[in-house]
Amino acid sequence: MFNFSDSFFDKVEKKTNVNKQTILDLAKKLQDSDLKNENTLRDIIRELGTMTGKEVSKEKEDKIISAVVNDQVPKDLNKFL
Repeated sequence: MFNFSDSFFDKVEKKTNVNKQTILDLAKKLQDSDLKNENTLRDIIRELGTMTGKEVSKEKEDKIISAVVNDQVPKDLNKFL
């Protein structure tokens, strides 16, 4: 699994109000999931939306799924922060 520092988790928690343990639990779920399966991805996107209190439109959900399925997701997560 990834080796992130506590400062990484602090940044994520500050931006999303999602704590470190929840992030780690989600990471484990992602690791055990088939991320090329559209239904699995939709479930995960909806779960993330609920966790963060953000509504994800159908259009945005479709764009996220397309990016993941087509391996267009940046590998450096620090760029998102």
